[in-house]
Amino acid sequence: MFYPKIIQGGMGVAVSNYQLAKAVSQAGQLGVVSGTMIDTILARRLQDGDKLGHFRRAIDQFPIKKISEQVLNTYFIEGGKAEREPYKAVPMHGLNSNEDLIGLTILANFVEVFLAKEGHDGVVGINYLTKIDLPTLPSLFGAMLAGVDYVLMGAGIPKSIPGILDQLSQMQAVSLKIDVEGRDADDHYEVKFDPQRYGLATTNLKRPLFLAIVSSAVLAQSLSKKASGSVDGFVVEHHCAGGHNAPPRGGIKTDERGEPIYGPKDEIDIESFKRIGLPFWLAGGYGTPEGFQKAIESGANGIQAGSIFAFCNESGITDDIKRQVIDLVKNGEPDVFTDPVASASKYPFKVVPLENSLSDEQIYLERRRICDLGYLRQAYKKPSGSVGFRCPGEPVEAYVRKEGLEEETCGRKCLCNGLMSTVGFAQIQGDGYKEPPLVTAGKHLASVKDLLSNDKNSYSASDVLAYLQGKVPQLTE
Repeated sequence: MFYPKIIQGGMGVAVSNYQLAKAVSQAGQLGVVSGTMIDTILARRLQDGDKLGHFRRAIDQFPIKKISEQVLNTYFIEGGKAEREPYKAVPMHGLNSNEDLIGLTILANFVEVFLAKEGHDGVVGINYLTKIDLPTLPSLFGAMLAGVDYVLMGAGIPKSIPGILDQLSQMQAVSLKIDVEGRDADDHYEVKFDPQRYGLATTNLKRPLFLAIVSSAVLAQSLSKKASGSVDGFVVEHHCAGGHNAPPRGGIKTDERGEPIYGPKDEIDIESFKRIGLPFWLAGGYGTPEGFQKAIESGANGIQAGSIFAFCNESGITDDIKRQVIDLVKNGEPDVFTDPVASASKYPFKVVPLENSLSDEQIYLERRRICDLGYLRQAYKKPSGSVGFRCPGEPVEAYVRKEGLEEETCGRKCLCNGLMSTVGFAQIQGDGYKEPPLVTAGKHLASVKDLLSNDKNSYSASDVLAYLQGKVPQLTE
């Protein structure tokens, strides 16, 4: 069983793409792709023409040809769509998603893992958000068809996932309980998936190792005892990490800047994690040689690092945004803000302040609110008893019409469209409006400066790995 010293964080959307994960895995550590919104990512890559042919090469290796043909017929555009032409929409997931959407989801996860694993014998993981639960089952199946080695999940309590991995590895039908707001005690909502319907000859798949991303030893202890199958370890994430953070224990109170106030109870109790007896990696503020060494000395297996990889050459963030962030870092100005309301998930979310992005108050106010991707929608029970979906980032009147509270919409940003734009897949709305980006990173973003100098404005994943392991001298001005 391979336990890496360094896990490259699975940053969505498509920041942790197959190129980044492959580079890290080839270097002997755990490269991780993001599975978040990967169905829409593949659809847009194909509509952009797949000019190098990598995605069609992976699709050719997919074992369910009916799905491959349907996806290519629906989304592939030879030569790519016109620059100002909108992307064709991917349907939103629901409790009973249509077969074409399920097929696209399976294929997209397969393609990303296949390309990350192609041409080497290193290990590759995939990261999902527990909160985005509707596409989880076909996503896991697609990744497992490609031989994924690790599955990592956070932003929730993924206690049912280990057992689902066990069942999928035996090609058994699975189900996943879905959280529905306003449900009665005896209500039960779930999504189902049966791999047998695809007529594959195989009777089993490799069961990937499962790492839960947690912030508390209490949750880790509970998962180790009560999960539906084996939890193989934990990524222990401090609240200074990028992306979504666990809310402060005791509820969100904010400081004079409007950031959530974390206290002593929110710090990581390393000794408690050691007593659980499972491997664990420390994340959030450990992406330096000193942090790496501190983690090892504390008894951790190693670290997970995200932000320092996010702006390297191989990541999916556009070159223009990388340049902006690197300029901020070199000028000593990476003032990352923990926004308590930006995400529809209701988890605090780290935002990097950049001009012409959703972190710019004027850009946020001028953007026409629209919910056309819907990954962070919350299921709710209607008065009729049926299930609907709403998002506090959608148009206010629509959210209120669905019995949502107007105050819940204040400050909510469209993470779905913003993060898509960050990796170069901005939607062109019907009025010609191009969706602005949204960039996230951890509070220790300034450590990126250690990989740069006055005449160096970029760096590679291999540079990061060497730096973390103390194999290169720290650069100075």
